[in-house]
Amino acid sequence: MIVDKNAAEGAIIWRPDENAISDTSVARFTDFAQRHGAPLDGSYDSLWKWSTQPNNRFWELFAEFAGITMGGVSGAACSSNAMPGASWFPGRTVNYARHLLEGREGIALLSVTENNALSETSWEVLRGKVGALAAHLRSTGVRAGDRVVAVLPNVEEAVVGLLATASMGAVWSICSPEFGPGAISSRFAQLSPKVMIASPGYRLGGRDRDRRAEVEEVLTSLTSVEHVVWVTTHTDTPVPETALPCRNWNDITAHPAEPAYEDLNFDHPLWVLFSSGTTGIPKGIVHGHGGALIEMMKMLLIHCDLRPEDRFLSIASTSWVVWNALVSTLGAGATAVLVDGNPTFPSVDRVWELAALTGATALGVSAGFIHACAKKELVPSQQHDLSRLKFVQVTGSPLSSDGYRWVYACVGDVWLSSVSGGTDIASIFVGGIPCEPVRVGYIQAPALGVNVQAWDADGAPAEGTGELVVTKPLPSMPLYFWGDNDGSRYRASYFDMYPGVWRHGDFIEFNAAGIKIHGRSDSTLNRNGLRLGSAEIYAVVESLPEIAEALVVGAEIGAEDYYMPLFVQLTDGVNEETARQRISAAIREHLSVRYLPDDIVAVRGIPHTRTGKKLEVPVKRLLQGEPLERVADLGSLDDPALMEEFAAFAAARSGKTEHLSTIGK
Repeated sequence: MIVDKNAAEGAIIWRPDENAISDTSVARFTDFAQRHGAPLDGSYDSLWKWSTQPNNRFWELFAEFAGITMGGVSGAACSSNAMPGASWFPGRTVNYARHLLEGREGIALLSVTENNALSETSWEVLRGKVGALAAHLRSTGVRAGDRVVAVLPNVEEAVVGLLATASMGAVWSICSPEFGPGAISSRFAQLSPKVMIASPGYRLGGRDRDRRAEVEEVLTSLTSVEHVVWVTTHTDTPVPETALPCRNWNDITAHPAEPAYEDLNFDHPLWVLFSSGTTGIPKGIVHGHGGALIEMMKMLLIHCDLRPEDRFLSIASTSWVVWNALVSTLGAGATAVLVDGNPTFPSVDRVWELAALTGATALGVSAGFIHACAKKELVPSQQHDLSRLKFVQVTGSPLSSDGYRWVYACVGDVWLSSVSGGTDIASIFVGGIPCEPVRVGYIQAPALGVNVQAWDADGAPAEGTGELVVTKPLPSMPLYFWGDNDGSRYRASYFDMYPGVWRHGDFIEFNAAGIKIHGRSDSTLNRNGLRLGSAEIYAVVESLPEIAEALVVGAEIGAEDYYMPLFVQLTDGVNEETARQRISAAIREHLSVRYLPDDIVAVRGIPHTRTGKKLEVPVKRLLQGEPLERVADLGSLDDPALMEEFAAFAAARSGKTEHLSTIGK
């Protein structure tokens, strides 16, 4: 029930119905754990503390509670508490696809096109298509451990592709079709895939997009591909000519077959998700069947309270881990709602229209989307029938206090769950609990099994805001990075700052009202929840003859704004406007419109340390309003005066002085 639509920050704005608490998954799991000897007092705090104990009894009991069937010889849930290096459920076997598909009836998928046409896929039909595709993949020589990749939007075929690949123990990876061929190839070439599933075009923003040239370019770069499956269901674009053996999707799935599931080790690779960093090619993050499954089920059953009668509409690109979570809702027995095309076309209000149209009971959106709705002064509860909607999950970036108030004033009596997690763990660190009140501006609680803390630079618990760390291993921490044979890139990504402790790269704060995430503590870009790597932007922009060097940062400004400028040092004699046009065109062609900066700013030079490292984090902190003396030691820089010019730009942008469009000129 809504307590006060205008509640102050930190005050309770919503409480769960007391009569409904006992029927939540967290209450039922608490009772289940108590009956199996867990020393709990019935509170969530007691449950969380027990769940993070080193004996890992929580994970054993949760797997049983979630109905995750494992073969092999039972034993300890975890080999050790080492990070990295912990081995989960050694000697046990599992299959992610089996858990999502078997023993379920009813509507598995509800698909929506851009013109709001609806189609349903039952679990029976889904199993038949998964079995048919898996049989076809086997006929092409795909075996356990081989890679199958796809370039597809959020459509039924993408779900079938993932589940068919997983059922046979092959490894899955997918890219959204709006990514440029260079961005797709830089990911998939690492995997040496045997089969690619792709569409020659897709529909977005009200028109068909012909992608034949881009797909052909990708196929040319992927010399390992032996077979192509063409998906033509959602486009009028014809299939391009290729010398590779190929089949049409509809021909393959016209003959349903029962899936045959391989019994796989708990840590057998399931999928590769890509997350870019500040250096090198995109990181291929490998998750295992068991780790991804148990973490996804914990998040969906406990922290989303999903039931078989639920319909989960999540605004997700196939390149984002949120899409993997959407598919995983099948493991909770819920219906996954798939939206093809742009869900906010022709306006952001369409998401609420879709929620009403599909009868969604659960909705997953980004904080940026909520802020955009509030700025447009939408009142969805008055314009759409949202009577079935009971749960709204917000992720991607921190939700402002005004965002909380807007939801309860304009959407209605729903459980609002702000969460923070990552591609890295395919789950959440902190999130929602249906049996606890919601406070304005605060995330409700740490996730079960996650010993998440705030640490200072010395590795001690922080008073107030600190680095988000996890002090005990999780089943879904990456098995490894693809191609990182000695593990050095993996260790550098998470364990360099605090050896043996996971440092995620976010600022977090714990206090009596709850939890706040204060944005990135490192230089990784995070626009509307999609983590972007500066390395990919540099590879494209710095290859242009007009550009001598570039620097890109993403800065959280206040509670709602995110500013992502690209600073460029031009080569001699280059016209600034010409350079901007060339940069925008190159990013669109080789990466994605998601990578386009908010501003392109010509600068005298790019600031570095004396050892040559670009000063991304100090520039970000300047844009966030911190003084120069606190963000950089000028004596350690190659050009101290240049950093002073960036400080002047930041001051100008904040309105403290006249705006500067060019630094140092």
